[in-house]
Amino acid sequence: MAALRTILTLLVLLAAPAALAADPLSIPAITLSSGADGQQEYSVSLQILLIMTALSFIPAFVILMTSFTRIIIVFSILRQALGLQQTPSNQILIGLALFLTLFIMGPVFDRVNRDALQPYLSETLTAPQALEKAQVPLKDFMLAQTRQSDLDLFMRLSKRTDIAGPDQVPLTILVPAFVTSELKTAFQIGFMIFIPFLIIDLVVASVLMAMGMMMLSPLIISLPFKIMLFVLVDGWALIIGTLAGSFGGV
Repeated sequence: MAALRTILTLLVLLAAPAALAADPLSIPAITLSSGADGQQEYSVSLQILLIMTALSFIPAFVILMTSFTRIIIVFSILRQALGLQQTPSNQILIGLALFLTLFIMGPVFDRVNRDALQPYLSETLTAPQALEKAQVPLKDFMLAQTRQSDLDLFMRLSKRTDIAGPDQVPLTILVPAFVTSELKTAFQIGFMIFIPFLIIDLVVASVLMAMGMMMLSPLIISLPFKIMLFVLVDGWALIIGTLAGSFGGV
């Protein structure tokens, strides 16, 4: 459906100039005007059409440009460390990760709304200017979470030599560097989560082997102890607090 929507939008954009040239009154909602500074501005109807088409990219935006990636990976590793296959379910983990992402990204979204969206709605900024303004808070957030080594890697792969500083790094380089750093950080946090549960598994396996109960799966015995340990240390609050704090209060 997303591909079909994109194709239909492209067809409309390609057919619009010819239709306007043939009969300017046939499609009055699609117009193109030139400003005093030479910039071209599309009509509001066409901008809305483009925005609705861009909605299909929201999942990619959430996954690749926010804190969602780190959070959902840590939650998945936590479930694996506990030895639980389907509890909590994927729907619960994704929902919790989404709302935690909204909480962490709240200040960033507020800046986007204040600096880009509201001036655009009040017609003090054009669409390209608003898009340029909206990138600044997101780039600041991603740069704060991106390791310099990962950024240097993609800078070297892109063979760009015209970038003077981190604030001039384009999204085509910053986004993959940010995702690479997020994956590395998520696995580091997951490793620390795995250690106490791994110790419980080793102790239970050693005790069962010493008792000669080799046919009994250690997972059956260790699972209640791991759940009890997780509950006693208030594990969910600890994990969520650690994740929120790992972004440095951005």
